[in-house]
Amino acid sequence: MKPKNIVLLGTTGSIGVSTQKVAADLPHLVKIVGMASRESVDGMEQAIRQFKPLKVAMTNPSKAKELEARVKMSVASGERGLVELATMPEADIVLVAIVGTAGLEPALAAIRAGKDIAVASKEILVMAGEMVMGEAKKHGVKVLPVDSEHSAIFQCLEGRQPAEVKRLILTASGGPFRQKPREEFAHITVAQALKHPSWNMGQKITIDSATLFNKGLEMIEARWLFDIEIDRVDVVVHPQSVVHSMVEFLDGSILAQLSVPDMRYPIQYALTWPKRVPNSMPPTDFAKISQLTFENPDPVKFPSLRLAREAGRAGGTMPAVFNAANEVAVARFVDGQIGFLQIFETVERTMNAHRVVAHPSLDAILAADLWARKEAERVA
Repeated sequence: MKPKNIVLLGTTGSIGVSTQKVAADLPHLVKIVGMASRESVDGMEQAIRQFKPLKVAMTNPSKAKELEARVKMSVASGERGLVELATMPEADIVLVAIVGTAGLEPALAAIRAGKDIAVASKEILVMAGEMVMGEAKKHGVKVLPVDSEHSAIFQCLEGRQPAEVKRLILTASGGPFRQKPREEFAHITVAQALKHPSWNMGQKITIDSATLFNKGLEMIEARWLFDIEIDRVDVVVHPQSVVHSMVEFLDGSILAQLSVPDMRYPIQYALTWPKRVPNSMPPTDFAKISQLTFENPDPVKFPSLRLAREAGRAGGTMPAVFNAANEVAVARFVDGQIGFLQIFETVERTMNAHRVVAHPSLDAILAADLWARKEAERVA
C-alpha cells in the first residue's frame, strides 16, 4: 500500500493525539505532512520534532510566533493558515479535528482542492452537511468518518445503497447519568458531568456525552454522511461501548461493528481506507467483556435527542442553531452560570425563536450560528 500524506488540523486535541499514535504505529503507511493547533505550543513542538511536517500553523497568531522561535521554521497563523495547510499540494487527505466552527472553511477548501477529508469535528456536517456533501460529490472526493459511531456505520454499509437501509442505529454509552433519577439532574455538578465511563475526551464532548447532545449531533451527521433522512436514524444505549453502531437492512438483517473502545481504530480505518492493515492495538477479548447490553435512552431525562430530530427534520439553518446554542449552554454550565437542566432549556428556547433558512449559503449558515450564540446567551 502506498503511504498516505496526512494534514492534521487539531494536532494537540484528543483526536489529534490519537492520530499521532496511529502515524507512529504505521510510519510506512501514514505520513503527517502538515499539522495545526490553536494554543498548545508545547504539544506542537513535540509533534513537529517527532513527525517533521513540511508545513505547520497555529490559529493563535501570538502562539504562532512563539512556536516559530522554538522550531526554527515558518509557522502560518489564523484561519488563512488552516486553509493553507488544507490545500497543500502534497496532501492526500485532510483530517479535521478542530472543535467548533473553525474547521468548516478549511474542510471546504480541502474538498475544492480535490483532497479527501476525514471528519472528526461534528460541527462541519451538523452545520453544513448539505453543502459539504454536495461539494464532495461535485469534486469527486471522499468524506471519511472518524467518529467511532459513523466509522462503524460506514464499515457496515460498504457499498450498500440508502434504499436498502431500514435504519441506522447509533450506540451511546449513556454517559455518567444513565441511571441517575431525573429529579437529581438539577444538582449535577461540572465535575460529575466530566467523569465519562468509557472514553477519555475533551471537556466539551464529555459534557455533550453526559447530556446525550453528542448523540443528537451524530444523528444529524449520519443523516448527511449516509444520505438517510433523520427519521431512519435511531439511538440505543450500550454501556460497554464495544458495539460502535449498527445498520438494519430492509430484510431485517442487522450488521454491527465491534472493537474495544479506542479511537485509534476508527482513525486508522479513515486514514488507510479502503485497505485494512495490521497494527499494535489491543485485541477485543469477548470473554473478558463477558456481556453486551442494550436499552432505550430515556426521552424525559435526555430531551436532546428529540431536539436533534426536530433540527434534522427542519433542516436548513436549524442544525447550525442547535449546535451553536448547545456550545453556548455548555460553556455557561462549565463556568457555573447555569445548571445542568438549563443546557436543554437554552437549546430548545433558541430553536423555538429561530426562523429557518432553507438550503443556506455558507454566509447564511455562519449568520445563523452567530445569531444562535447571541440568542442562547440572552435566554440562558
